[in-house]
Amino acid sequence: MQDESAEEFPYRTEYKKKSIRSYVIRAGRMTEGQRRAFDTYWEQYGLSLFDGPLNPLEAFGREAPLALEIGFGMGDSLLAMAQAEPDKNFIGIEVHPPGVGSLINNAGKAGVENLKIYMADAVDVLNDCIGDATLDRFQLYFPDPWHKKKHNKRRIVQAEFVRLICSKLKTGGAMHMATDWQNYAEHMLEVLQAEPLLENTSSSNDYVERPEWRPETKFERRGQRLGHGVWDLVYRRRPGEASILEPVEVTAKDSGTPVSEAE
Repeated sequence: MQDESAEEFPYRTEYKKKSIRSYVIRAGRMTEGQRRAFDTYWEQYGLSLFDGPLNPLEAFGREAPLALEIGFGMGDSLLAMAQAEPDKNFIGIEVHPPGVGSLINNAGKAGVENLKIYMADAVDVLNDCIGDATLDRFQLYFPDPWHKKKHNKRRIVQAEFVRLICSKLKTGGAMHMATDWQNYAEHMLEVLQAEPLLENTSSSNDYVERPEWRPETKFERRGQRLGHGVWDLVYRRRPGEASILEPVEVTAKDSGTPVSEAE
């Protein structure tokens, strides 16, 4: 995306200007298959941030439980979930064009009909496009851990972000996060435990075994062979009003390289 001119490749990552984001939009060339997928399948799968509030019934042509995932990478696990749960509608949000191209290419060839994609800043999409109390499940798998302490503020999992997700979840809806960084897992647990609108589904009030709906990735299996851990957290939305928390302002000198919400 960043290597091609707008005339050669007109599909652009959508976002609004902000002082700090939680991911870097990395430059990189796409394969010819990924490029062609936009011309062939974007009209079928693509959604635009700038179209405003989404009507799921119009977008999918049916009423069904709605799951949303931020940062699906190359999209293999999201595609597998959409195929394994045809009774649900899935929305994926990703900023990297090669991953989006790969997912819509594979979904189109497989004839998947219960999937839509935003190539956009996730928080912008949540604020402008996703209605309150519309999601049955929220998914955030292996986000950028920003492991250096000075970069921890860039982590997407913060109190105001969690409250925003709570506002989009139905009562009883699931919030599912997973990471392979123990420090980030501990951070996630601390933030989620502090949110009064969430109830931990873990019997030990911390982590759970990988739920059956989340496919195990090749990367994850390789990490396990090397002795790396994976931590899953699943919370349920309690009844109550989700008044939005105000984010902490970050000055220009603190913000560093412009980055965005979904890794």
